[in-house]
Amino acid sequence: MTRAATLKKPSRFAPLFHFVHPLALLPLILLAVDYTRDQMSVNPIQDLTQRTGYPAIILLVLSLVCTPLANITGFKKLLTLRRPLGLYAFGYVVVHMLIFVVLDFGLDLALISREVVEKPYVLAGTAALLLLTPLALTSTRRAMRALGKNWKRLHRLVYLAVPLAILHYAWSQKADITQPLILAAIVLVLLVVRLPAVRQRLAQRGAASAER
Repeated sequence: MTRAATLKKPSRFAPLFHFVHPLALLPLILLAVDYTRDQMSVNPIQDLTQRTGYPAIILLVLSLVCTPLANITGFKKLLTLRRPLGLYAFGYVVVHMLIFVVLDFGLDLALISREVVEKPYVLAGTAALLLLTPLALTSTRRAMRALGKNWKRLHRLVYLAVPLAILHYAWSQKADITQPLILAAIVLVLLVVRLPAVRQRLAQRGAASAER
């Protein structure tokens, strides 16, 4: 869902895509296996919620890693991974939210609205979902052509959505927030390397690496 370097469609048989797809689907497959084998904890809804939310955040962060890593290494094919990583992340976010509104609250809109208003972590998560939705809906090449330069501006919302998702994760933890803090530090670094001066230097190093 982050900015694509080109409108050219990558080959679906590219080795990188063979690696990304099963890796992104693995948490969902493992969750389905555990659920069907009745190997969940005494609170299966909580398990489902946590085991769909965490992969969503990891995939979102990985989608942000692609650009600076491509600039540093000069391996531009990494840029083609941003779209599938972002879309898989959005898929996990949607499943995560559906578990919350359907399984946890039985589609009771009054209770759900109260949760969103009264609990900051629910509000942060909802805001992240709302920001990610237009990015997912406009992730196609047709949308990129239709929106032109506005597409790039729209997809900068990911830099707000990801911190909100991590904030949601941190606030939802009752005790240990080590992992959210680590993810927050990683995202902070990724945002810093988006600064023009830093990005230009990384691009120069990447070009030098590619020449070698």
